[in-house]
Amino acid sequence: MAQLKFGACSFETKNTDKVLFPDAGITKGQLIAYYRKIAPVMLPHLEDRPLTLHRFPDGIGESGFYQQDAPDYFPDWIDTCRVRRAGDDDRGPVEHVLCNKEATLAYLADQAVITFHGWLARAPKLHTPDKLVFDLDPPGDDFEPVREAARRVAALMEQLGLQPFVMTTGSRGLHVVAPLRPELDFDEVREFARAMADQLAEEHPDELTLEQRKNKRRGRLYLDVMRNAYGQTGVVPYSVRALPEAPVATPLGIDELGDQRLEPRRWRLKNILRRLGQRADPWRDIRRHAASARQARRKLQRG
Repeated sequence: MAQLKFGACSFETKNTDKVLFPDAGITKGQLIAYYRKIAPVMLPHLEDRPLTLHRFPDGIGESGFYQQDAPDYFPDWIDTCRVRRAGDDDRGPVEHVLCNKEATLAYLADQAVITFHGWLARAPKLHTPDKLVFDLDPPGDDFEPVREAARRVAALMEQLGLQPFVMTTGSRGLHVVAPLRPELDFDEVREFARAMADQLAEEHPDELTLEQRKNKRRGRLYLDVMRNAYGQTGVVPYSVRALPEAPVATPLGIDELGDQRLEPRRWRLKNILRRLGQRADPWRDIRRHAASARQARRKLQRG
């Protein structure tokens, strides 16, 4: 065990030599070290977002679990936010973790939290999202349809006065995100995203679809906007994914969509810091580009 201190916050690490990624030989200690190093870049993307934590105490070779409620044994210096459950769920509110400081990020890594999934809204404005997300996964083995779909989504966002930002998920696909002023509720934002997807599918009927059933997509890429709902989450930038080689969800510049080498697991725990040494976080100013979804919706309706 080792004592980690962050000003007034401290805790003892446990079992840091536990291997969490058997194929890559990555230990919990290395995961903690990564999240400490990435903290200055990652924390602005985590700030005030209720989190769902994906934990793997026995490593990714075993079943992990998702955790929403902050347990009683978490230190009292970890910020939390009490949130109403979605829909008609009568189980009572959830006490979500808010990861607003390096100490929290390191502590959660010591709890074998590999991946952080964050709300699309920030506390205290939990009913008005501050970003809109298109989740794009490949319809087959070829990644080119994802890159092309991302370019089309980004172009439509720009036409509507929104600023697109792109990220590899570290799993199968890409997220295209538009930062928003928190002025519309989740239902309004989701309907707006659906209308955008409708237009794209109408313009490119052979490549894009809103058909949720896989057997009806006929090889077309599904424009998934279902994350734009109260209580839904998206993987937080620079989160490690619980997959071999520890891939990392990595923000991109729009120009990188033209890179033929681009694939969703290109950057991993062992090379992401080198990338950031060569290119600053492409999402570092994302909040400064927040636009009005209300105005963008009007533009779409006017055609």
